[in-house]
Amino acid sequence: MPSRRWLFADQLGPHFLDDRHHPVLLIESKAVFRRRAFHRQKAHLVLSALRHRAAELGEQAVFLRAETYRQALRGVREPLEVCHPTSRAALDFVRGLDRVTVLPPRGFVTGLDEFADWADGRRGALRMEAFYRFAREHHRVLVDGDEPVGGRWSFDTENRQPPPKGADRLAVPPPPMPREDDIDAEVRADLDRWEREGIRFVGRDGPRRFPVTTREAQARLRHFLKHRLPSFGPYEDAMLADDPWLAHSLLSSSFNLGLLDPMAAIRAAEQAYRKQGAPLPSVEGFVRQVLGWRDFVWNLYWYFDSGYRRGNALAARQSVPAWFRDLDAEAVQARCLSGVLSDLREHGWVHHIPRLMVLGNYALQRGWRPAEMVDFFHRSFVDGYDWVMTVNVVGMSQYADLGRMSTKPYVAGGAYINRMSDYCGGCRYDPKTRLGEDACPFTAGYWSFLSRNRDRIPGNARLARAMAQLDRLGDVDQVRAQEGRRGAAPP
Repeated sequence: MPSRRWLFADQLGPHFLDDRHHPVLLIESKAVFRRRAFHRQKAHLVLSALRHRAAELGEQAVFLRAETYRQALRGVREPLEVCHPTSRAALDFVRGLDRVTVLPPRGFVTGLDEFADWADGRRGALRMEAFYRFAREHHRVLVDGDEPVGGRWSFDTENRQPPPKGADRLAVPPPPMPREDDIDAEVRADLDRWEREGIRFVGRDGPRRFPVTTREAQARLRHFLKHRLPSFGPYEDAMLADDPWLAHSLLSSSFNLGLLDPMAAIRAAEQAYRKQGAPLPSVEGFVRQVLGWRDFVWNLYWYFDSGYRRGNALAARQSVPAWFRDLDAEAVQARCLSGVLSDLREHGWVHHIPRLMVLGNYALQRGWRPAEMVDFFHRSFVDGYDWVMTVNVVGMSQYADLGRMSTKPYVAGGAYINRMSDYCGGCRYDPKTRLGEDACPFTAGYWSFLSRNRDRIPGNARLARAMAQLDRLGDVDQVRAQEGRRGAAPP
């Protein structure tokens, strides 16, 4: 009897099948949504994508809805094969089943064995910059002969511009938004019913903003490459209070649902440079995100042992407070933090700098438990998955591994936010002030963090100048006491 290909809900693109006529199994597990309070729009996106794929495949697929995967599988008698799942828990589950063959991973560019060979040959900590160069060379992306196009591997310095002065929004066409259909209406009705039954969500329901089919995702990719890519690079680190999308591709959830083949998207971006004249810094910035960072984080999730998730080298012991977990933006007076929480509540998404330098930065300064922050990012973002968030949060955002995969703690005061955004204008707090009623919680939190952790942070963590400045401050003890009094209250 031929094996049926079991596709998880993050393996929904055609590149997860070898034959377009291959028999398929899809399972919708209600128990997944009982385990944690997902963002309502993330739950909608996952269910809609799964049900749309079932509709596309028609009689080719068996689509089962059940309380659990195990319950659904009781009625399946034929042998199954499944592409390597994206979480350790799911991999352990499928390996423990009879008549299930686990295939190598798909949906990423650099294979696990290729990465392990590269990583085993490195001395000391693993760095994305070195992996990214290896991946570019290995997969022949943006290279001419033995050299990178443009003579440089990175155009990062060109891609760190603050937003244009006086601009409320970038002057780019908005991303195309999908049209909801009967499947979306059915999903919304089911989620309403589940909430009445006691399943809890966070965030607000709203019109679906992210693709659920490969066709929708490809249309958004084409639009991005043609209309938004030139502005993406320069302003990829910028923040504007009234423009949550800026020029970002809004494709992270499409990659993570398996709707887009990342290598195909990388080649399309490369062709936008070579044939359509797209700016090289912008193209390189997009390739860096997909071929570099995304593959780096995926591979590190498997390369590091399972205990990595519990890393807490800075001894962060405070629990994430309810106002933050529940995205209560109105409880917060700090304009940047309130704005980012509001955007996340409304859309289930903000780009990488609000994640890292507002949400993650604030948690790092306050000493919130890294494992709780992994859970927060996993459930609150439409593109959040265990493999995505474990290394991103433990290693990069919360520096809980003391630099195994990053060169420094991503901690900053209000000056950084003021430079890279328009949030500080009109805020009740002063980014230049660290003590008193007007003290910016990020500025005060920055110095408090450095003082509290100076003996834990290794000396090679690119903080020598900051530590020297810390030694010259005469009010550090008062700042730490002030931040201690603020505690877990919303700023």
